[in-house]
Order: sequence, then structure tokens, then C-alpha cells
Amino acid sequence: MTTHFITAEIDFQETPSELLKAIETELEKEGEPLRWAITSVDVEKESCTVEAVVIGALI
Repeated sequence: MTTHFITAEIDFQETPSELLKAIETELEKEGEPLRWAITSVDVEKESCTVEAVVIGALI
């Protein structure tokens, strides 16, 4: 296993719980999230940037 630093842009959702689910779903595509944070918000684009560290299997 190895850790990876990733950045993802996530569109705003209707509710905070839906935003959380969208973030988790996107991060799980890359591996198991260890930690993540919303690092910026773009009100005009209605999106946020998420930076995360995930564990992924060595390929």
C-alpha cells in the first residue's frame, strides 16, 4: 500500500450532507481517505476544492 496526495474539485450540493457524500464518493475513487479538507471555495463556479491523502494499493 502507498499514500497519495490528491486534489479534487467538487460541485456544491443542495445540503451539507449531500456535499459530504459527494466528497467521500470522489475520494473513494482514488483509494481509502486518511484525511481531507476543503481548501478553497469558488462561489461563481459553485464548487469547492478538496485536498486529501488517500491509501491506495500498489499496482
